[in-house]
Amino acid sequence: MAVQTGLGEPRGPWFVSPELDPDGRGRWDVPGSERDAARHGWRRRLLSAAAVVALSTVSGAAAGTWAADRDAPGPSAASAAPVPAELVTAAEKTVPGVVSVLVGGASGTSASGSGFAIDNEQHIVTNDHILSRGGSGPVTVETSDGRRFSAEVVGREPASDLAVLKVPPSARLSALPLAKPNSTRVGEPVLAVGSPLGLAGTVTAGIVSALNRQVRIGNGRHTAVQTDASINPGNSGGPLVNARGEVVGVNTAIATIDGNGSIGIGFAIPIDQVQQTADTIIGRGG
Repeated sequence: MAVQTGLGEPRGPWFVSPELDPDGRGRWDVPGSERDAARHGWRRRLLSAAAVVALSTVSGAAAGTWAADRDAPGPSAASAAPVPAELVTAAEKTVPGVVSVLVGGASGTSASGSGFAIDNEQHIVTNDHILSRGGSGPVTVETSDGRRFSAEVVGREPASDLAVLKVPPSARLSALPLAKPNSTRVGEPVLAVGSPLGLAGTVTAGIVSALNRQVRIGNGRHTAVQTDASINPGNSGGPLVNARGEVVGVNTAIATIDGNGSIGIGFAIPIDQVQQTADTIIGRGG
């Protein structure tokens, strides 16, 4: 039986930042890479930007209420902003279809991440790097209500960092609806759902920060959905969903400063790429 370790690596292990722009801007630190003293100038700028992102993440959700209630007494008025009802509904719809993915065993290499049901045949989409880091050991899936099932690996696509699993019909997972291609918009609210640090059923909120962001995912360069929804180790393979509860991408990578966790810049594989790859894998493997 696999043991949940809370490991799952949202930045890959293959996340590589974009190349330097001609003017020297636009490069993020990559954990484990060797950098010379010249990096410190851009890192100070990035730290400042990260602080702005962090502040925006905290204050943005409450902005509407703060504007209406800014004259209300007390320093905590802004923190009392209600969660938008559509996000609550989206979370309720999404969590039952999301699973924890546990790879390997107590006596060997193990890893964990997230995944979600993509159809009524109990196929589950996840990240290939979870299987790779687990030493390609036995795979166990844990549902949101705590049930565990051995999962078959239907197929893997390392180039896109995607894999498809399958569990028995008795799992009765609810397939998540997929967003229509090219329907995602910058600025729309999204939820990242998964098992960061082994905490199953965790939901974090943010917005779509950018589309068609060029990053390296798996063994190649891909376009990704950028979000400021908090993505942490164990979120890998989980869905990024919109306010309608539709999956817009698979959470896969984060940018970090010296490898020290999420700074509010995360990346998801767009759902049209996910669906195409998953259909191909399922077609090959059944």
